[in-house]
Amino acid sequence: MQSETIGGATFETWTVEEVAEAWARNEIVLIDVRTPQEYMFEHIEGALLLPMPFFNAEKLPGQKDKRIVFHCGSGVRSEKIARAAIEAGIDRIAHMKGGFGAWKEAKQPYIGTNMATGAPTRVEG
Repeated sequence: MQSETIGGATFETWTVEEVAEAWARNEIVLIDVRTPQEYMFEHIEGALLLPMPFFNAEKLPGQKDKRIVFHCGSGVRSEKIARAAIEAGIDRIAHMKGGFGAWKEAKQPYIGTNMATGAPTRVEG
């Protein structure tokens, strides 16, 4: 994990492995900031969708029990959103390095689309 102090806040960049482990232990809230179309095609099971254009830091859940970790397709959008959350006064925030592409490359499970039927299907990686 890489961390950076911005004012009084801590901005963290987590690896896929760190996110997967924390996600499995229910220690984080994972928020996908990609478009609804990207999310519908494939996403991390259980991740919440909050597309970047609709981001409003004031509406994020509290972090008393769980840290918020953002992710996108490559890590660019999620880093921008995480930095915006810090600017809005949230003091513990993270994003996943490499985004969903890195998640798939690391062979982590996700929900994909069955191209024959259009139905969601679990992909084991």
